[in-house]
Amino acid sequence: MSYADAFRFGGRSAWMLIAGFVAVAAVSAMLVTRTAELRYERDVNRMVFNDNLGVLEEVRAKLGTTTDSLKSVLASAPVAAADQPYIVVSIAERKIWFKRGNTVLFQAPVATGSGKEFVSGTNRYRFQTPRGRLVVQQKQVNPAWVPPDWHYQEQAKKRGLGVVKLSRNESVPTGDGGLIYASGSELVKRSANGTIVSLGGGSEDREVVAGGNIIIPPFGTNARRYEGVLGTRRLTLGDGYGIHGTNKPETVGQAVSHGCVRMRNEDIERLFEMVPVGTPVYLY
Repeated sequence: MSYADAFRFGGRSAWMLIAGFVAVAAVSAMLVTRTAELRYERDVNRMVFNDNLGVLEEVRAKLGTTTDSLKSVLASAPVAAADQPYIVVSIAERKIWFKRGNTVLFQAPVATGSGKEFVSGTNRYRFQTPRGRLVVQQKQVNPAWVPPDWHYQEQAKKRGLGVVKLSRNESVPTGDGGLIYASGSELVKRSANGTIVSLGGGSEDREVVAGGNIIIPPFGTNARRYEGVLGTRRLTLGDGYGIHGTNKPETVGQAVSHGCVRMRNEDIERLFEMVPVGTPVYLY
């Protein structure tokens, strides 16, 4: 074989090799695209069948959706039996319906998320009622509210105070020679003279303050348990969201909550008796 023939043969091999790489790259790109599509489909299914609101927000962000409609939510949800009751919440109209088929069994006004944004350090919170399909997971009588950290941060900002997060086995100085710390289920204060007193249960707008800071109590303490804030009944929906009563009935009909659906106590008590665990809840 001459050098020219060898070059031509090598050239053809090189071009065949390049063509092979191109074909493999194209197939790989198609597979990556299809994999992404399948992941989106999987996530959408998780949004519909799972009450994980983090997944819902993640999928909405990926797909670039900013609004939902009840029609689209119902279209993507599994078809319920004709006799299965369900709850519908209109965030815009601030109303709730309990229905079976087209028959309205109960309706009432509600309060929904304010939509306001709160920023604390690197954390950003938007207080809005989620859209999508959820499920009543649990029914609670006289529920207590266990505030997230953002509640204390929000209160501190409103009142011009700092924030100190108290962990168990730690203490916070009071500025007068005393200490505040957790003892079992109690948040206690030990004075400079050794006297120890319980600081009692938590109360909205009456958080424990020491040295110009609002104290974030450890979970499991009574100071982090607020009675009465959620009214007399709650239908839990997961991820901290729920449909519940309120100690501020004048707010019903407004967009003022941190994301939950509020009802007057007399209304949630009626709905509570009608709704079984497992009832679908459509929020739009």
